[in-house]
Amino acid sequence: MNKNNSSKIPKKVWLLISFCAAMVVWYLLSINPDTARSFPNVVLVVKAIKTMIERGVFWQDISSSLISVSAGFAIGFALSLPTAILMAWYVPVRNIIEPWIQFIRNIPPLAYVPLIVLSAGVGRKPQIIVITIATFLIMTVTIYQGVLNVDETLIKAARVLGATDKDIFLRVIAPATLPFIITAIRLGSSTALTTLIAAESTGAIAGLGMRIRSLNNSFESEPMLLYIIIIGIIGMLVEKFVKYLEKRFTGWQEKREA
Repeated sequence: MNKNNSSKIPKKVWLLISFCAAMVVWYLLSINPDTARSFPNVVLVVKAIKTMIERGVFWQDISSSLISVSAGFAIGFALSLPTAILMAWYVPVRNIIEPWIQFIRNIPPLAYVPLIVLSAGVGRKPQIIVITIATFLIMTVTIYQGVLNVDETLIKAARVLGATDKDIFLRVIAPATLPFIITAIRLGSSTALTTLIAAESTGAIAGLGMRIRSLNNSFESEPMLLYIIIIGIIGMLVEKFVKYLEKRFTGWQEKREA
């Protein structure tokens, strides 16, 4: 099928084809003796929803994780935006902060979770701190690169016209950096979800990541796979929301059509 013919097929049809293909692969994995334990039949996984609801933990786990992820992401974004701008705008700030950001962001969150628990205790507080650190690092680097990529000619022209630092930021840097900020939001939200397992290893009593570890210890593959899928679904919904923001605020940006 050439590109012209395939482009005539609606995206919803492609989505259906993709879903059906995934179901076929899942079925084959569920009947293969080597993989059946890790990939139980889809019917059993769906039935696990009822099992976890009857245990009284299903909705509690989802809400607990959403609270931790949302809070950690929000704080991380609130900290990363001014930090990235200051790093790009002032060389001394950049020279002091950038080496540490590059150093810490290469350390897996699981490595420093014990230190955070020692200082912050157990519960939700260390979860939010872990997610905040992870999202702050990735979003700071992304926004920082966006500010650096602003055309220097535009900044010089604004200064010639008498613009202050505040005017330059609001009228030149902010609009030019907006696509990078949207990208930072996309990467930050994804990082928040992928850090969930590490974040909820801090003595959490509920949460998707905590429950996955608990179910792994008891070898309950059906609800464990269910929870993994739920995390993926949440990620897809967040991605849809970010795409809406991107279309709403950066629709002027030229993009190559796939």
